[in-house]
Amino acid sequence: MGMRAARPGGLRRGAENPARRRRALGARHPRVPNTRLTAPAGPPAMAPDPVAAETPAQGPTPRYFTWDEVAQRSGRKERWLVIDRKVYNISEFTRRHPGGSRVISHYAGQDATDPFVAFHINKDLVKKYMNCLLIGELSPEQPSFEPTKNKELTDEFRELRATVERMGLMKANHVFFLLCLLHILLLDGAAWLTLWVFGTSLLPLLLCAVLLSAVQAQAGWLQHDFGHLSVFSTSKWNHLLHHFVIGHLKGAPASWWNHLHFQHHAKPNCFRKDPDINMHPFFFALGKILSVELGKQKKKYMPYNHQHKYFFLIGPPALLPLYFQWYIFYFVIQRKKWVDLAWMMTFYARLFLTYVPLLGLKGCLGLFFIVRFLESNWFVWVTQMNHIPMHIDHDRNRDWVSTQLQATCNVHKSAFNDWFSGHLNFQIEHHLFPTMPRHNYHKVAPLVQSLCAKHGIEYKSKPLLSAFADIVHSLKESGQLWLDAYLHQ
Repeated sequence: MGMRAARPGGLRRGAENPARRRRALGARHPRVPNTRLTAPAGPPAMAPDPVAAETPAQGPTPRYFTWDEVAQRSGRKERWLVIDRKVYNISEFTRRHPGGSRVISHYAGQDATDPFVAFHINKDLVKKYMNCLLIGELSPEQPSFEPTKNKELTDEFRELRATVERMGLMKANHVFFLLCLLHILLLDGAAWLTLWVFGTSLLPLLLCAVLLSAVQAQAGWLQHDFGHLSVFSTSKWNHLLHHFVIGHLKGAPASWWNHLHFQHHAKPNCFRKDPDINMHPFFFALGKILSVELGKQKKKYMPYNHQHKYFFLIGPPALLPLYFQWYIFYFVIQRKKWVDLAWMMTFYARLFLTYVPLLGLKGCLGLFFIVRFLESNWFVWVTQMNHIPMHIDHDRNRDWVSTQLQATCNVHKSAFNDWFSGHLNFQIEHHLFPTMPRHNYHKVAPLVQSLCAKHGIEYKSKPLLSAFADIVHSLKESGQLWLDAYLHQ
């Protein structure tokens, strides 16, 4: 959630008098309730944070807020969030947020400290630009976490992250990513040479299609690395290479990927916050809780008790060629992402210049959609095996570790599994440390397992084929739960 805003024009923190500071803040932010140092009457007060309580006040008296006041600012008109006990008003900023308005809005009314740390590679720089959004801090007697979050688990995870950083596991091996790019380019060249050397009969054409589908899948994993800022230490180079790989090598817009994928990481498997489960409820009934809820509401958009069957028709084969392929153009034009569109056009220009002379226009288009069909099957099985069988629910505002662990599982490590999935078989580690270079996932995995074992959290890892089968099994189970609730409630 990159909170990069315009540098504040007249708002300075420090020696100005409180009245002048209130006037400056009032010009920029909506009116907020009067300051109070005690929690409002109602539910029992939460235990105070001892560190915050002992910290002496410095400078002008800060404006204090309670968790109840923050939680109330989660609607469309007014949105606050908390980072390191500081309260920020993001109501107007969401539209300028570099990561997209939705991903930051998903944490409105909540503590966003851990996702803020997880998503940014230069946190000190970002915090400088956040000063104009600062409206106060949590009252000293307020805990640093909401009562729905596990404080001990969160504290130990933050210690684990500090250990990981000291071990250098957040630093990328640039040779590794260079080899990833080179092997994609070699496969791309081999696909064209197959037709040029062996002709355009059926067998060379199918071999060419398989090679190109591997190019698209592997380029998808590589653009994922750049999109997560996990290759270079500066955002500029990550963004540039991200545009090249997803735009020129794949023909898709970087802004579209950012818009969807960061939401998925912020709130995985949370209904209406994770776009990866937007097929619920119009195509599938997902998860035990949501499926029963749908049945009790007597809603039936599809015959969900048969969804484990029609998944093979409208899931893996259709997602890319029948939906994504067309939606990406709508996205860039509707949002006026002309730079993305220019990068995309270089992909199609290269495709037609290299394959139309060999296959003709119709043959080139036919090859393109065969490749999209094969890539779609590859992409859907790999990306869904880690999430669809896991817990799916509404956002319950759990702590960062619990949110990620209940929504993700791993697939056993092997040379093939690592290559085939772009190391996303280590989905747990990737979700806990989204900016970590993928070649370090296996190194941090034992530390994550130890943390899970200490706190009684199940760390799931399974064989590749079992992970595929679990997608179908979970769809069958949730479909039956929907039917039982639909018929008997």
